[in-house]
Amino acid sequence: MTDSGRELDLVIYGATGFVGRLLADYLARTAPGGVRIGLAGRSQAKLEATRAALGPRAADWPIVLADADDPVALAGLASRTRVVATTVGPYAKYGTELVAAAVAAGTDYVDLTGEVLFVRESIDAHHDKARANGVKIVHSCGYDSIPSDLGVHVLHEKVQADGAGELTDTTLVASLSGGVSGGTIDSLRTQIDLSRGDAALRRLAASPYSLSPDRTTEPDLGRQSDVPMVDGTEIAPRVRGWKAPFVMGAYNTRIVRRSNALRGWVYGRTFRYREVMSVGDSRLSRLYAAGVAAILGGLVLGLSVPPARYVLDRILPAPGEGPSEKTQKNGYFAMDIYTTTTTGARYASRVAAQGDPGYRATAVLLGESALSLVLDRDRLPDEAGVLTPATALGDALVDRLRKAGVEISARKL
Repeated sequence: MTDSGRELDLVIYGATGFVGRLLADYLARTAPGGVRIGLAGRSQAKLEATRAALGPRAADWPIVLADADDPVALAGLASRTRVVATTVGPYAKYGTELVAAAVAAGTDYVDLTGEVLFVRESIDAHHDKARANGVKIVHSCGYDSIPSDLGVHVLHEKVQADGAGELTDTTLVASLSGGVSGGTIDSLRTQIDLSRGDAALRRLAASPYSLSPDRTTEPDLGRQSDVPMVDGTEIAPRVRGWKAPFVMGAYNTRIVRRSNALRGWVYGRTFRYREVMSVGDSRLSRLYAAGVAAILGGLVLGLSVPPARYVLDRILPAPGEGPSEKTQKNGYFAMDIYTTTTTGARYASRVAAQGDPGYRATAVLLGESALSLVLDRDRLPDEAGVLTPATALGDALVDRLRKAGVEISARKL
């Protein structure tokens, strides 16, 4: 995106929602002076209330009214700004028109989606035109999937710097504490609804390479499970305890594989990637891991069956709901990624931060992604299209996040 004659540098779309308010607050506190930020959504009154709560630094931020199903209003929004950051999901319901508007206007775009089918649709509909227009459409710039994508990115860079070959079997182990996201539940619910009566969509969602540029060119690496249960010693010699399936692993793994393919398989043609979650290293860890697997499977099944879904819809958090201030403050995440290279060397990387992963930490991740597009355009990878955080933002985002307090490191074991 080369047009610098826009009224605004960055518009936050969905600024009155739970995560949107957190993002606006983060940018009001941390964005450098001179960055022209606007707040967008459906309600003038709610946007004005949000702006008032942000304090004096946001007092003159313009308000932009646009409904998610109004292409004319979204086109007007996109034409006013250099970058749009949207927190309005589920994106399959509310995101397609905004992506189209951004591509047509030559406006860079970031979001928080964790929806495979939405991203696949975005790739098919917009990648070629976005690339031709020099636009970066960057999906999944929150807890899903920046820690995974950048964690593998810096791991690869360390291995390459050491001349240690390519990545082969690679496993992310997630440790985290935080609240349950109503938005994440609604995204899962929407994807289940989209694929319920369509076998082709179900197969697409289940494919490990569902987000790849060309699935026919991907290497045949055998079955790659989305719900692995793994003994830690299989990951690396000093990793103890059984590991459970990670709820977002089925999505994050596809983003990482897309990054590898978009970059010409620089991680390696035998790069196999999976994600699991730590449940401790006691003698009971295998039992805990099995329990997590059963809960995740039960949740998907329950949301797929009308009688059970009726009950779950009344128990699970609703869209727009989020954890308490205390939970947000006390939350954390640590993502440790282990690999063995083609030379037999072992390496690990870590991405970690304080704050509830899906809320407070996500506001930092999305905010710095947007600022990278606004302020670091000359340092970003020379790529355009429907991209991933690693392929669109790369080391510029790594540097920004480190300065913002996120640990991102890689080492030889």
